[in-house]
Amino acid sequence: MRDRFLRACRCQPVDCTPVWLMRQAGRYLPEYRRLRERHSMMEVIKTPELAVEITLLPLQRFDLDAAIIFADILPPLESLGVEVQFAKGNGPVLPHPIRTKQDVESLRSPEPGGIAAYTLEAIRLASHEVAMKLPLIGFSGAPFTLASYLIEGGATRDFSLTKRFMYQEPAAWHALMRKLSHMVGSYLLAQVDAGVNAVQLFDSWVGALSPDDYREFALPYSRMAVEAVHSAGVPVIHFATGTGGMGDAIREVGADVVGLDWRVDLRAAWRCLGDGVAVQGNLDPQVMLAPLPLLKKRAAAVLEGAGSRPGHIFNLGHGVLPETPVEHVLELVELVHELSRAT
Repeated sequence: MRDRFLRACRCQPVDCTPVWLMRQAGRYLPEYRRLRERHSMMEVIKTPELAVEITLLPLQRFDLDAAIIFADILPPLESLGVEVQFAKGNGPVLPHPIRTKQDVESLRSPEPGGIAAYTLEAIRLASHEVAMKLPLIGFSGAPFTLASYLIEGGATRDFSLTKRFMYQEPAAWHALMRKLSHMVGSYLLAQVDAGVNAVQLFDSWVGALSPDDYREFALPYSRMAVEAVHSAGVPVIHFATGTGGMGDAIREVGADVVGLDWRVDLRAAWRCLGDGVAVQGNLDPQVMLAPLPLLKKRAAAVLEGAGSRPGHIFNLGHGVLPETPVEHVLELVELVHELSRAT
């Protein structure tokens, strides 16, 4: 197996900077769009063969250094007894949100193998496809982001229901977060058993919290999930958006790799995180829509910010946008390898 990505996760020297992209198997690929014309989101997630087909699509076009299993952070919540829907054009919807202590108490405690078993099967299939070629990344939503979806019932901008529950029902909140951290840790371990070589914890919404609230209401539960996975010996990536002022707290989560969004300076963030922690990122996804000369300039600036320090994994500061030209992804991947190999 080509180990460039895994070596960088462990801050070991590599021949050039590894690169993979969040949502690299997504709506910017015409093959993906054609497949989605025939199958719903839930259908492709819950049909292992389709999930594997999508996982492999970008590997057929680009010289990426890792594959990531095609899945979503919300379907695993079904193992708790929660209904999850994907409304066309409106994103995910949870029609029966958590709003009371009794709602929290009613959530089931799933067995590890019973959490998104279809994704675990997709991992087993995909791991055979990429074995000896590329590492396979698994992932889960982090407890805070999952809790926010559960309480809001879908996407939100102000997180008013989440914060109200957090402040007014702290005992119920912490009970919910304990259940979620246990589920997340168990699910990620099951993914490792199924064949992934690294895992990523997505905390897409935690930037809505103040630093003090993050430490009290979210950090302990992300740390619990990460600690559970460390027993499996695979690298853990923690990716949280909008947390530029929380570097010290993010380090306390204990991940091997910290994913950075585009709102922070990579060099400054890495200094804050300290030695022994790898970083992933952090090109603005919108730059992928820019003319190629600007895209190349900004990608080179990210590499310059990382310098020759071991432990940098090139990625975007969030997922690939649907409007991204395919040829820009090709140019970016080739450029990252070329420039980092030259230095």
